Amino acid sequence: MSQGTPMVYPVHRTLLHQGDESRHVLLITRGVVKVVATSESGYEMLLAVRVAGDLVGEMAAFEGRPRSGTVIACSEVTARIIDLATLEAILARHPDAAKAMVHMLCARLRWANQRRIDFRAYDSHTRLARVLAELSQAYGRAVPNSGGRQIKLGVTLTQSELASLAGLALPTAEKALAELSHRGLLERSYRQITVCDVPRLLEFSRVVSQNPY
Repeated sequence: MSQGTPMVYPVHRTLLHQGDESRHVLLITRGVVKVVATSESGYEMLLAVRVAGDLVGEMAAFEGRPRSGTVIACSEVTARIIDLATLEAILARHPDAAKAMVHMLCARLRWANQRRIDFRAYDSHTRLARVLAELSQAYGRAVPNSGGRQIKLGVTLTQSELASLAGLALPTAEKALAELSHRGLLERSYRQITVCDVPRLLEFSRVVSQNPY
């Protein structure tokens, strides 16, 4: 926390650009960001959501390759800009920090691999339910007086972005959301989703209690 340069980014500001060859990383200290990637054909896909405590930009920094995605502020965000040399020095001096970095990268790879498995193993309703269950576990906020059974998702995502995370076409994702709402698992308002019954959603999505991030 004492390293790097502190910065404040307003909502919708781009923190990192896909294709850029910069080598610094960002430690998010407050707020929420999303990581998106755009194909050569112009298709935009949401890859991940990151919050305070997360590091972003580490792949390009360590690999020495152009950035694979664009990082955009979903709210006002504060972060510390840390150059690669400083980060490498920290990791060399503090083996526990290096170990934590490895654990973070492994968790993200495991989550990405699970999405590939889900694509073949589950139908659209289950795939979307799995994404929502894991997002709620990672970033959700318990609804007061619900005994932990109800959770607000905690991040503001469009239906198109949820479809991207689940690997679904938008019309398919819309139908899946409607079905999950009909089952009483979700309540939807503008860009906000509340899980109405966490145990039932976990059972429906076949997700064990874990943090995929």
